[in-house]
Amino acid sequence: MHRRLRKIYLICLALAVVGFTVVYLLRQSNPSVVLPEQHMVIVAPAIFILAAVFAIAGPVLYRSIFADRQRACAEVPPAVLYRFERNLTAMSMMAPYLALAGYGLQLPRFHLAATLLTALYAVYYHYPSQRRIAFDMKIFRVGDGIAVEKKSPTRTDKISTI
Repeated sequence: MHRRLRKIYLICLALAVVGFTVVYLLRQSNPSVVLPEQHMVIVAPAIFILAAVFAIAGPVLYRSIFADRQRACAEVPPAVLYRFERNLTAMSMMAPYLALAGYGLQLPRFHLAATLLTALYAVYYHYPSQRRIAFDMKIFRVGDGIAVEKKSPTRTDKISTI
């Protein structure tokens, strides 16, 4: 699971880096492409807010919904956790593309810096490391496919806890 998630993450990140490179080279050859001020007043905050939604608010909400849905389950199948992690990675990796759009549109310095910081947060925090995946597997009770039943305490267990 870790390798597949990391591959998705790296492909999304590589495409964003290539996009930044292309936009940088285009801006070097033609630096005068700027949105009119009346459009920039709407577009700049919208791009920043969308980046914050995709990097911070969306993943928190999605994780909360997933945890609520899996709360009653004794065990979460690995395929369900993989789908959750894949969707979470895809959602958070939208922030670098919004930063790319902001860079290409030459947003005002404040909005561009805030969007870039939000994108960097998403790239850093949502990296699918083995440690994070193992932690999520532990939290969401992902087993090896064999259902784990909760055993009722026996008489000796009750005595040992006293």
